[in-house]
Amino acid sequence: MAAPVRVAFLGGLGEIGRNCMVIEQDDKLLLIDCGLMFPDADMHGIDLVLPDFTWLRENADRVVACVATHGHEDHVGGLQYLLRDLSFPVYGSDVTLGLAKNRIEEAGLLGKTELIVVRDGERRMIGPFDVEFIPVTHSVPHAFAIAVHTPQGVILHSGDFKLDLTPVDGRRTDLARIGSIATNEGIRLLLCDSTNAEEHGHAPSETSISGVLWSLFHEHRDRRIITASFASHIHRIQQIIDAAVETGRKVATMGRSMQKNVRMARDLGVLRVPDDTLIDIEQADDYPPHKVCIISTGSQGEPMSALSLMARGDSKWLKVGERDAVILSSHAIPGNETNVTRVIDGLLRLGAEVVHSGIADVHATGHAQADELKTYLSIVKPEFFVPVHGEYRHLVAHAKLGILMGVAKDNVLLCEDGDVVELSDEGLEHANRIPAGYLYVDGIVGDVGQGVLRDRKVLAEEGVVVVVVTVDVGSGKVLTGPEIITRGWVYAPEAEDLLDEACDVVAAAVEKALAEGVRSPEALEKDVRRAAGRFVNERTKRRPMIVPVVMEA
Repeated sequence: MAAPVRVAFLGGLGEIGRNCMVIEQDDKLLLIDCGLMFPDADMHGIDLVLPDFTWLRENADRVVACVATHGHEDHVGGLQYLLRDLSFPVYGSDVTLGLAKNRIEEAGLLGKTELIVVRDGERRMIGPFDVEFIPVTHSVPHAFAIAVHTPQGVILHSGDFKLDLTPVDGRRTDLARIGSIATNEGIRLLLCDSTNAEEHGHAPSETSISGVLWSLFHEHRDRRIITASFASHIHRIQQIIDAAVETGRKVATMGRSMQKNVRMARDLGVLRVPDDTLIDIEQADDYPPHKVCIISTGSQGEPMSALSLMARGDSKWLKVGERDAVILSSHAIPGNETNVTRVIDGLLRLGAEVVHSGIADVHATGHAQADELKTYLSIVKPEFFVPVHGEYRHLVAHAKLGILMGVAKDNVLLCEDGDVVELSDEGLEHANRIPAGYLYVDGIVGDVGQGVLRDRKVLAEEGVVVVVVTVDVGSGKVLTGPEIITRGWVYAPEAEDLLDEACDVVAAAVEKALAEGVRSPEALEKDVRRAAGRFVNERTKRRPMIVPVVMEA
């Protein structure tokens, strides 16, 4: 009878981002990915969202390593925060570790980890874990699927992937190896990317973008071309550079992450650029507009990105105008649509022509769509299946595909963040739950909770009213005030009569309470809050935050 193996989900199930899970075997823990998520619009002031690391901190001595499937921030961006509390090696491809290293180094935490490069098809013993790294195609080079050979059979984690038969670098998803494992050992449990499970058909090949870019470069042959894409999308950057070289343009990069990633990719031989093609951004104005191509960060409309600064006319390097064509070679991540629209509007106001995925096929997804997922499932033939990586609707759609492709309905488990499943001789079943809430980053990690976010929501939507009153507790008299200070409720200089009336109402409430023998500042503050809140709501139908301050003389 083989010992059971557990899988714990810390993030990425029910949301886009925060991808993080743990395999538990022989009392040791193997982390697969440790990503972050970008905040929703209602997370006021939040910079990033991380998985809850409480369980990992409590079991720090049992964590043997992290295996990174690929270098996107939703898979490795959380490492720099977890390494503040834990120390462990990270395994991944050279590109994956190169992208992760940038952030870890910025945080000064390289001493807390060892970055161990693994090659395509390599199989490693990591503690008690027998881990195989299988090549897959994604929108960042050198991504992996992870096959963990356990006492309970093979657990296959698909990583983020698609079945691109003509990838830019020729490195296809290794379906032959996956099929070999499925045929010989069998795949006991499949954990598979669900991001595009609702999208019918096949994802277009990344190389299909090449022809679109070539056409756009020729169509705008008399303009300066500014492109924006993810800094990690080395294959897209390669295709932009190829189009620029073919049309006789020099290439300059903008944005720190773009410059770092281009340098890293060239050093690793993943990005091929003629030596005389790259110029410094400071030299861009030395060339005629039609001889220059700019590759910039900011395709998601990040407020301080290079493209956003250009759209606001605040860039120190470039002034965008009628001679420019801007190509946004990406889709907006859910939640970023407003920011992207704002950037597009800003560029259009400056006179530039803007091309985006809504009007031209300038982006190809890196995630398998429904027909590819069905193909994958038909090859893997898993005994048990847990959809991962996606919002709950994506997980549900993927579960249906699994059943359609022959996985027994009872063997498909829908899980959410915090779930732990146990794979044993009896099968796969829910075991227990672990903490898996959101860990917010606002400057520093973990000092913001749901209570703070609720307060920020009220402040953002309704404003704040501060009521200050000073009382003599001994005599039971109001000495000064009430004084009302407000932000976001009404504009004080234009609402003096309303504020005076509010002061009278609060003063009457305080005097009534004092006359009834109330002397505790805390009790008086409750009366102030109640009176001010009732008045504000009755007169303006709003519910701002009321902050009473009662001071004793």
